[in-house]
Amino acid sequence: MSLSFFIARRYLFSKKSHNAINVISAISVCGIAIATMAMVTVLSVFNGFGGIVEGLFSAFDPHLKITVREGKVFSYDTPAFAEALRLPGIQTVSESLEENALFKFEEQQVPVRVKGVSEEFRLMTDMERLMVDGTFRLQEDVVNYVTLGAGVAVTLGARPGLVRPVEIYAPRRDVQVNLANPSAAFTTAYAQIGGVFTLNQPEVDEQMAIIPIGLARELFSYQNEVTSLDINLSADASVKKVKREMQRLLGDDFLVEDRYEQQRESYRMLQIEKWVTFLILAFILLIAVFNVVGSLSMLIVEKRADIRSLQHMGASNRLVARIFLYEGWLITFIGIVTGMVAGLLLCLLQQHFGLLRLGNTPGAYIIDAYPVIVKCTDLLVVFVVVSLIGLLTVLYPVNNLRKQLSAVSDQQSAFSYQR
Repeated sequence: MSLSFFIARRYLFSKKSHNAINVISAISVCGIAIATMAMVTVLSVFNGFGGIVEGLFSAFDPHLKITVREGKVFSYDTPAFAEALRLPGIQTVSESLEENALFKFEEQQVPVRVKGVSEEFRLMTDMERLMVDGTFRLQEDVVNYVTLGAGVAVTLGARPGLVRPVEIYAPRRDVQVNLANPSAAFTTAYAQIGGVFTLNQPEVDEQMAIIPIGLARELFSYQNEVTSLDINLSADASVKKVKREMQRLLGDDFLVEDRYEQQRESYRMLQIEKWVTFLILAFILLIAVFNVVGSLSMLIVEKRADIRSLQHMGASNRLVARIFLYEGWLITFIGIVTGMVAGLLLCLLQQHFGLLRLGNTPGAYIIDAYPVIVKCTDLLVVFVVVSLIGLLTVLYPVNNLRKQLSAVSDQQSAFSYQR
């Protein structure tokens, strides 16, 4: 242990002649600890919400989604697709055809984004987890079923169990509207209401309905075209590896997206909110750290006699400055460790007991309490940022002390020279 660190540690824990210095030092530690704890808990809560969003999308979105870069639909009956779909790790492939249509139920009507899917869609998604009413069905014998988004169901006033089907109107392609008989420009189909689902995303819940892909092709006058191929992989398959190899085989005309890329905007917005909040807390921490400057400045004034004694015993200006540098770093380090331990303890209590709740009504939200997921990378970021802010702030009073000591040394040297 170096002499400067030993003296700094004694200064930190010893009783000062002025009690205010002890109080300010304690306030400095508490301020850094509280700000650090807030950073750890806030980042963990955002991770928790990210996990909830990822869980919802993983129940609906495939591991990989193939779309065409230009145009709307494509046919995958090609040698390149045949080779790509034989890659190791591919477990399920589902066809998807999406188009806009008009839904009418009794006197209500609403434009809807229709998603026609094949039977494999049932195997690759966890739709039962997303259902809020009824069951997910596509087709039984000759009866076609539609699964409505929650917002669409509310607008139409439709729910499972009603005898009357939903009327679906789709504009015919390459057909001009005849004003004398406008209904001739539309294809009409009917589907029974099988269930209602929610993804807690307005663009899905309020705009989407799922029907069999055969009915979708009949409505929109397609043969075997699809707007996307949805692919699920086996548990031991690498999404990045399969995605990279599939993109190589299909070329630049097609786009292969993983789940994060399919919901790019949602994940990006969550990350922006997370790190903007972190920066706000960092500014609050900066204000708290300035208490360390006040504490060190007062300690330097109090220890003038000790500084002169050390100099008379041969201590250099660098050693004296380093004592107070270590003093500031010790205050910062104790605050960081205390804050991180308190933050981790609070996250652990929240995970097990749900201390902070989203509302007083159970079941009003997807979850009742704030979700928490602690990531080691976030803890590392918090430790580095708080340490850097603390260490840089401490340099200000220490540099002032070093300049004062240098000025005194110069005056003493000049006085000795004159004598």
